[in-house]
Amino acid sequence: MYRDLAIEVQREVEAFLIPSGAKISLQPGTQVSVTQALGNSYTLYVNGNLVRVAGSDGDALGLVKLEQPDINQMQGSLEEKVTAQLKTCFDPEIPVNIVDLGLIYASHILPLGKDDFHVDITMTLTAAGCGMGPVLVNEVEEKIRQINGVTAVKVALVFDPPWDRDRMSDEAKLQLGLL
Repeated sequence: MYRDLAIEVQREVEAFLIPSGAKISLQPGTQVSVTQALGNSYTLYVNGNLVRVAGSDGDALGLVKLEQPDINQMQGSLEEKVTAQLKTCFDPEIPVNIVDLGLIYASHILPLGKDDFHVDITMTLTAAGCGMGPVLVNEVEEKIRQINGVTAVKVALVFDPPWDRDRMSDEAKLQLGLL
């Protein structure tokens, strides 16, 4: 949809360098190219670097604000809603969601009371040295907390066992040309 679209930043906007995760500010007039618009973020190429901008700041790029549908309007079990939310999180360098990419090792829902739940997520990254880990962990936590009844979320980032391409779904492999 926006692949390699060259645009000019229209207002100051917060961005995160990929893969370090360092926060920077893009200034008005900066020339950028949109490389992907997935989930709830834009990945941009700017001054030789990739950066990630929140979809809600799409207007700063002269683009549409990327809004996610309200997960609580979705029919289905709490487990299905957790999976649906996780599928809205994308690796900023690979155009595949973190579930199909095989980054989610486990998801457990623990009841805390009649309508209160704790969600434990165990996940990894495609590379142990990726600085985007904290950014992805925060995104997962925020999105899971949006589900009614979830009062606590814990995301554990692990590297054992190490991630490999065999963890990817066939759909992800096909999308990336690996099948």
